[in-house]
Amino acid sequence: MVRLKDDYITQKAAFDQAGIKVPQYSAQAVQEQTRTNPIWVHFGGGNLFRCFHAQLAQQLLNQGQLKSGIILAETYDEEVIDDIYQAYNNRILDVTMKSDGTFDKELLASVGASVYYNAANPEGWDYLTQVFQQPSLQLVTFSFTEKGYALTDINGKLTAAAQADIIHGPQQPVTNMGAIAHLLYARYQANQAPLALVSTDNFSQNGKRLQTEILRIAQGWLDHHLVDADFLNYLQDRHKITFPWTMIDRITPNPATTVAERLRVDGFEDYQILHTQKHTNIAPFGNTEETHYLVIEDDFPNGRPPLEQAGVMFTDRATVNDADQMKVTACLNPLHTALAIFGCLLGYTSIAQEVANTDLLALIKNLGYQEDLPVVKDPGIINPRKFLDELLIKRLPNPNIPDTPQRIASDTSQKMAIRYGVTIQHYVDNPQQKVSDLEFIPLIIAGWCRYLMGVDDHNQPMTLSPDPLLKQLQPQVTDIHLGANVDIHQHLQAILSNQEIFGNDLYAIGLGEKVEHYFAQLIAGPGAVLQTIRQTIQKYGKEA
Repeated sequence: MVRLKDDYITQKAAFDQAGIKVPQYSAQAVQEQTRTNPIWVHFGGGNLFRCFHAQLAQQLLNQGQLKSGIILAETYDEEVIDDIYQAYNNRILDVTMKSDGTFDKELLASVGASVYYNAANPEGWDYLTQVFQQPSLQLVTFSFTEKGYALTDINGKLTAAAQADIIHGPQQPVTNMGAIAHLLYARYQANQAPLALVSTDNFSQNGKRLQTEILRIAQGWLDHHLVDADFLNYLQDRHKITFPWTMIDRITPNPATTVAERLRVDGFEDYQILHTQKHTNIAPFGNTEETHYLVIEDDFPNGRPPLEQAGVMFTDRATVNDADQMKVTACLNPLHTALAIFGCLLGYTSIAQEVANTDLLALIKNLGYQEDLPVVKDPGIINPRKFLDELLIKRLPNPNIPDTPQRIASDTSQKMAIRYGVTIQHYVDNPQQKVSDLEFIPLIIAGWCRYLMGVDDHNQPMTLSPDPLLKQLQPQVTDIHLGANVDIHQHLQAILSNQEIFGNDLYAIGLGEKVEHYFAQLIAGPGAVLQTIRQTIQKYGKEA
């Protein structure tokens, strides 16, 4: 039996017996280099980081291309730091689940330090502030999901927290963006050293969003005479601070009990899954798929590790944007969200089981090939049709990926504008396309409105996944009963006309009424969700 904290150098035979690869470097040496020569900070200690970013750093450390580890900063959940990172000496067991049923297991020691970075934790706050003052720091990466960037509400107005951060200045802001701006202000005051801030969150033009929100905070501070104008000049000088755009892709579900049991049988002791008080699901191990992509705009004013040696693709902003648009707005994420919405309504707890359903598979095929792919620009570095083929043939059907529609349904209100709104806008802008030809996207939007009712296709109550807008959106539809004759427009108008959610007023572009039409079918009675999907495929489907 082996544990994460065991000495993998002197006990390598035990790790070999458990089928676990071990690092080819000294974890102690990496931790010391991280302390004296910090190079890379990452915000967001969740499962994507544990199975992707940490794995990239591991490859470079194994090659001798990197000496310093990643400093992991968690802004939301202190239990993640206390009970997962520091409790295991910042080590991770990376489990790659292959479609043939086998596991690749590797012990990662690439996290050189970890910290709960929150104004409520002075020790962590001061430590990371000091790290940002070091000229050696080259890049900061992020993966704390769309809501981690939010400074505005459903109406586009600053949240109370954002307003407080702007009024009170850079000392102890509470929003993520305010807290990052504080660190940048500390770096500016110390030495104005260059730095790249690299969002690797899963939405389009992520670098632009990060830049916009950081500058929103900084401008607010300047307007309140809390910082000097040169701080904004520093943030806007591309020779000093950059916000490279990225496209990231790796399905990394919450740790699964099935994986934990296999690890126990294989002789790995640290298999217990932690469910924190803040509802984070995390474990000493992370489970992920084989396929992965990371494309980054190569714009690093203070240099960078040679991540291309670990398979990262570096290119220009336009190519990154094309690759991202291909994936996030067309060839993966819209299909994933469709499966999340209808999977919850139909009682599924596995994505692989969903795509084994011929109706749901036909739904996402028609969405992908018929409505999304025609408006996608080929980025050149990844072929869109081959990417979509791989997703539908290899990735989503993989029964060993314990992914659930409930996980993917989280924060759907934050995803609609990107996963469907961008494609809708292509149809609006292109005179050779007709937005009125769209059928599957309106059906999915109607399905989301039906999901917000909180009852499944059998008319049984269901728990909705976390979403920052649930409290504002649910009251529009929770008084609707299946089979009842209701004024659908009265219920949906406020949702479908909201440009913050969809990027357009759907009525203004001729889609609102179509969504209402599909919604009427979906609430006809128990069983109406699956029946509506089948009828739509029979009437408009071309892909089976």
